[in-house]
Amino acid sequence: MDAIDARIIRALQRDGRLTNLELAEEVGLSPSPCLRRVRNLEAAGVIQGYTALVDQKACGYPITCLVRIRLANHSQENVQAFERKIAETDAILDCYLMTGGADYELRIVARSLDDYEQLVRHTIQKLPGIASIETSFAYGVVKKSRILPVRVEKGT
Repeated sequence: MDAIDARIIRALQRDGRLTNLELAEEVGLSPSPCLRRVRNLEAAGVIQGYTALVDQKACGYPITCLVRIRLANHSQENVQAFERKIAETDAILDCYLMTGGADYELRIVARSLDDYEQLVRHTIQKLPGIASIETSFAYGVVKKSRILPVRVEKGT
C-alpha cells in the first residue's frame, strides 16, 4: 500500500458515498486510475465493504452493555457452540477473544434493562460451560471512531 492508497482509504472511511470522480479529485488522481486502485483494494480485502452508520439510540437501542464472559470449560466443542450462538445473536455487535481474567468481551445493545436481562437469561446463560458473566453499562460515549488510522510504512 502506498501513500495514494492510504489517502483513498482515509477518504472512503470518512465518506463511503463519495463518487469515483469526487474521490479522484480528493486524492489527486484521474478517475480511471482511482477506480482501478479502489478495485484493487477491494480485491485484496483491504476494503471489505460499504455500509451506513446508524445511530443506535435513534433505532431504539439506548443501552450499551460491555460483557465479560469466562468459560469453565474450554473444550473445542464448548467453545464452538459458544461462538456459534454469539454469532447468531443480533444484539451482540462485537465479540472479542481476550487475554486476562475474561475469555470474551461482548458489546451488546439493548432497548431496556429488561431487554438485556431477557438476553442474558434466555440466550447467554443457557450456553454450556459459562463460569461467569460480568456486565458494565456505558452511560456515555467519549469517543467512538470507525476510522482506522491508515499509515504508510517508510520506503513504500
